[in-house]
Amino acid sequence: MTPSEASETAAGAPPAPPSALGVGMVGYAFMGAAHSQGWRTVGHVFDLPVRPTLAAICGRDATAVRAAADRHGWAAAETDWRALVARDDVQIVDICTPGDSHAEIALAALAAGKHVLCEKPLANSVAEAEEMVRAAEEAAGRGQVAMVGFNYRRVPAISYARKLIESGRLGELRHVRVTYLQDWLVDPEAPLTWRLRKEHAGSGALGDLGAHIVDLAQFLAGEPLVGVSALVETFVKERPLPGGAAAGLSADTRADGGRGAVTVDDAAVFTGRLASGALATFEATRMAAGRKNALRLEINGERGSLAFDLERLNELSFHDHTEPAPSSGFRRILVTEPEHPYLEAWWPAGHALGYEHTFVHQARDLVEAIATGTGPVPTFADGLQVQRVLAAVEDSAAKNAVYTPVPQPTD
Repeated sequence: MTPSEASETAAGAPPAPPSALGVGMVGYAFMGAAHSQGWRTVGHVFDLPVRPTLAAICGRDATAVRAAADRHGWAAAETDWRALVARDDVQIVDICTPGDSHAEIALAALAAGKHVLCEKPLANSVAEAEEMVRAAEEAAGRGQVAMVGFNYRRVPAISYARKLIESGRLGELRHVRVTYLQDWLVDPEAPLTWRLRKEHAGSGALGDLGAHIVDLAQFLAGEPLVGVSALVETFVKERPLPGGAAAGLSADTRADGGRGAVTVDDAAVFTGRLASGALATFEATRMAAGRKNALRLEINGERGSLAFDLERLNELSFHDHTEPAPSSGFRRILVTEPEHPYLEAWWPAGHALGYEHTFVHQARDLVEAIATGTGPVPTFADGLQVQRVLAAVEDSAAKNAVYTPVPQPTD
């Protein structure tokens, strides 16, 4: 049983639906814009038990955060996240900051009685993630919820793939292979943003992209990784220091002439074993020339296979191996029918969705969990499991790919 399945329903009778859900978001760059889109849109699309409002957004630069508030529709702007957490009109704290501040903000928000949505990876270390899980479990007893933002679970095709696997259409799983390839760091003169500094990001492609594909592998398989063997590499050892604000995903940020050391990985490759014995392979890199956001996966089982490509996110490829060989093979499923996950609220069949819709679905799931008193997924415990895998990958790579067990929950 996954951590999510173990805690999908909070103890006791569900509380009365809240009368208001004001959202306070910390961070306003790339993820802040994406989350803003989700919060701004969700109440106009889904029939929610309570509609969220964009109460306040927070960032350190007063001018920039005020501009972000105006652009994305937030009612107020703050420059101190502690002030945002303390606001009476904020019931949900949405954390979209670099990983080095996730734990501090989440712990403070939970202690203040707020619900929490925290971007992935949950933290920069296993110890921080463990502390966050303990705080979330205590808060659950007070009726609060805490969720980690693995938005790719909310792609309708991915959610539908999980249903097919869960229903037994693939039978016993044998192989899971996932790659996540980007190219925005191929240029050695791309600047040294916060994503390339370990003290802020925790790790490089491993935490940025690898966290997503580890979560997807475990989510789709319905079981955890129990061990890994890994290699990581930093191909460009130093880069120009950025001048001005650096968003972290831009290759054309101004540089001021100095240079600094890159202290995270550019790429990670690793194999793994799932609890059932199925084998898994992973590759995460920001140095794959020509690949923009190429997250691809394939899962093979005794009865069939599934394949998915994020750059064609409305499609799922499915092979039913029980069909006669002369007519069998992979077939394309267009995941746009109203019976597919999340699609009941969107457009007529065949009208495609995009990346931003995953954040709308994420907001819907969190609001419904709060209103009904059920535990949202993925939980902080799911985020901790991913963090343990990432730590095992780093440990293995430090030992030249020695197979390294992933610690599992003891209860």
